[in-house]
Amino acid sequence: MIAETVCSAVSAAGLGIAVVTAYRKRFLSAARIAAYSLVPVGLVMTGVVGWVSDTAFSPVAWVGFGVLGAAWLLFASTRAVERRRGGTRAGRRAARGGETGAAVAPTASAPSLGPGTRQTTGSATAPRAGGATEDFSDIEAILKKHGI
Repeated sequence: MIAETVCSAVSAAGLGIAVVTAYRKRFLSAARIAAYSLVPVGLVMTGVVGWVSDTAFSPVAWVGFGVLGAAWLLFASTRAVERRRGGTRAGRRAARGGETGAAVAPTASAPSLGPGTRQTTGSATAPRAGGATEDFSDIEAILKKHGI
């Protein structure tokens, strides 16, 4: 009963503000304010306010919200552990080369740390005399291409 009265008062105040706004020739804002002010009355008429007020004062509903929160925490924590371990059990099995995935060649799994074996066909990708750490020829080629 009190919730319905409060919603009606809020709607009446909002409609009053909409009238003042329309008087100031701001019709678009007035229409928007009127729309927002009609929402509480609509909620009262559909029965949503009664359901919310009954739920807010029900201990069983609050215990239900607690159970839902605990379930959400369990889902979130298992997901976090799964991410930390590196995916699902089936995904780890596939990465190890188990029954769902094919075995990986030993040379393909480790990166090569030796000198590069890429064939170069021009001076644009050849290393400079200063050493491999000073190789900016790719960047220079891109800048020249764009006229910079």
